[in-house]
Amino acid sequence: MPVQSCPCGCGRGQSTAPRRLLLQLVLLFAQITSEEPEDELPSKEERADTRLKEHNVSERNDEESVPEETEGDGQRNGEEADRPDQTPVLSNKPRKKKKKRKTKKAAAGEALEDNDLEDIDSLLEKIEDTNGILQETQSGVIAESRPLLYVEHRNLNPENELKRYFGARAVLGDQRPRQRQRQYVRSTWLTVPKNTWPRYSKTGIAMQLVETRRGVQYFTFEHHREYQQVQFKFLDAVESMDPNNIVLLLQMNPYHVDSLLQLSDVCRMQEDQEMARDLIERVLYSLECAFHPVFSLTSGSCRLDYRRPENRAFYLALFKHLMFLEKRGCPRTALEFCKLILSLDPENDPLCVLLMIDFLSLRAREYTFLTRMFQEWESHRNLSQLPNFAFSVPLAYFFLSQQEERSELELSQARERAARLIQLALIMFPSVLMPLLDHCSVQPDARVASHSFFGLNAQISQPPALNQLTSLYVGRTHSLWKDPAVMAWLETNVHEVLRMVDTRDPLVEESELKRKMRYQSAPRNIYRHVILSEMKEATAALPLEVTSQPVMGFDPLPPLDSIISYTRPERTNHPSNESTLSLFFRSLLPNFNLQGDIRHDGDDEAGAAQDLNQGVNRLMAAMRDMLANIQFQEPPRDDNPEGDGDWD
Repeated sequence: MPVQSCPCGCGRGQSTAPRRLLLQLVLLFAQITSEEPEDELPSKEERADTRLKEHNVSERNDEESVPEETEGDGQRNGEEADRPDQTPVLSNKPRKKKKKRKTKKAAAGEALEDNDLEDIDSLLEKIEDTNGILQETQSGVIAESRPLLYVEHRNLNPENELKRYFGARAVLGDQRPRQRQRQYVRSTWLTVPKNTWPRYSKTGIAMQLVETRRGVQYFTFEHHREYQQVQFKFLDAVESMDPNNIVLLLQMNPYHVDSLLQLSDVCRMQEDQEMARDLIERVLYSLECAFHPVFSLTSGSCRLDYRRPENRAFYLALFKHLMFLEKRGCPRTALEFCKLILSLDPENDPLCVLLMIDFLSLRAREYTFLTRMFQEWESHRNLSQLPNFAFSVPLAYFFLSQQEERSELELSQARERAARLIQLALIMFPSVLMPLLDHCSVQPDARVASHSFFGLNAQISQPPALNQLTSLYVGRTHSLWKDPAVMAWLETNVHEVLRMVDTRDPLVEESELKRKMRYQSAPRNIYRHVILSEMKEATAALPLEVTSQPVMGFDPLPPLDSIISYTRPERTNHPSNESTLSLFFRSLLPNFNLQGDIRHDGDDEAGAAQDLNQGVNRLMAAMRDMLANIQFQEPPRDDNPEGDGDWD
């Protein structure tokens, strides 16, 4: 701020008074936000002594700050001598409110004068930080009393997490002025609507409260008649196998959720990640606008039945959104969305987010949440029988044992639990070790590599379902084990496990029997999770009955016991309603039907599918023979290859 000269021509600057006045306002705000107890306030005598001392100190500072007299300073010194009482009057007013609070507020005032007025924002941030410290001291107690799956609204916004990493100015940039000119939109928690989105209007989706049992509320989405007609058109567009038909449908109905989900997958396959993420956010915005007034995202007591097709879009949009958040570098926000999905149906867990909540907890460094979840759910959910929890929980205890701010007793307990749990995990799931070391580019020593317990036999002898779980865990979380300290801790426990194996510990044989009896077939929600996660290691281990059937992005592997509220009307298969590919096949094979006859039951359905496969095989064999017999004739040679040089 430039110093302006006094109008009287004395040469005295006027920037001090406005600066002091602004400083008074900031310090007054600090006094209000962090008020001290009344018993710590000074008495009248102490305040009088303080004012007298400050008056004397200010006079000494003013005398010391007067520069040596020069030719241009004579008039200033003379005028200051004529008005000796003016400086104490100006200095007493702001110093009255400082009192004895010289620890934080005086330091903040000095920093303000040194860095000029542009540092007022930083001073306000310091004040907010002091208040935040007080809140953090109480957050630990509050977190223990909250339910395990309690969701905080502020943690659903990825910008809050990015601000903690890079600062508010780096994240927001020049967005604040633009927000003032933005048109009015409905405020939502799951996502922030954008100006580029189409104007929202009622889509025909509503949420109803089905029932309330034992303090738990069960909700469901409902499709009105108009939305049902759009849904039928969407199914027709999917059967056409042409994404352009879905785009045309979205132009007329920009917030149709299944069309947005399906088109998002198309954009992601075409490497357009930004558009794919934007479409998922539009799904969340559309569904949140249809929430029931008493539906709560944070309470953990609201349920949605995945067996109803109307509810699946919300599950899938949340899952795909957290996948984008994790890739974007916001694991804490992704963890909050994972808790939200699990709270909608914690018993059935239709998307099996239990297979990834440990990874997000470790990435977000929420070790206490992961260990608390293991302690509370192990008794009735047997989390230790999942490879991801069996290995991630001891890893969380190991990271807790490395935190110096904890007491020595807590560190010792964490080290003991980490060693005991990782040994149990290695005994129960020995097939995890070698693929994990291979992904981490670590060569095991000769004893471990040559031992049969961790050798190739451990991978071959395990059931297929267990192979899917271990492949999923190793492919997803191997980066968390690359720390040299973690590898040294793992090596120590691996040798301890080998000692137990060589001494024929009963626990080793008991774990082997458990592996043979369990994990024979995986439930449908695990297959659904593997498909949505798109982990190469786990997708390759899917059984044939899953990979042989078509998987749609808007409804992958629907439950076998689905609750259908409305059905699609029967259509007559007219050639005009079929796709170009279907018409081409029908022209070659009159009995060919691309969609098959899905209305048959039992043996009829199997026979129709077999006839379809045989027809397609005959068609492909005929096309191969036709292409093999085609002979291309060489074009006649031109005697004048140069030509005459003229262009038509």
